[in-house]
Amino acid sequence: MTFLWRAAGEPTVGGNVGFVDVTPGSYCYEAVKWAVANGITKGTDATHFSPNATCTRGQVVTFMYRAAGEPTVGGSNGFVDVAAGSYCYNAVQWAVANGITNGTDATHFSPNATCTRGQVVTFLYRAQ
Repeated sequence: MTFLWRAAGEPTVGGNVGFVDVTPGSYCYEAVKWAVANGITKGTDATHFSPNATCTRGQVVTFMYRAAGEPTVGGSNGFVDVAAGSYCYNAVQWAVANGITNGTDATHFSPNATCTRGQVVTFLYRAQ
């Protein structure tokens, strides 16, 4: 989330984070507060964000898609591992349509694989 917040120019928002595991002064507090205020994240449950958990490729493109305003995208993404109706389906379609990802090979996106720091910055760079 911090990468996405920084790419957005580190905007400030008022209010509260709403998660018991993200406290004022923590490295990600402002980023998470911004993401919550903008509908980018809903947390891992109603009271937790899980700031030390790793993100999957599906989660990262979903965060980016929500940050972009969840634009409508038609067609299909061509990946056998991202089924219509999955939480990241529209996000993956958007990412493919906008040249943000080509998948891990011609037929796989690998939505449940850990998204490395290198992949995150590549996605953000391509989204510019």
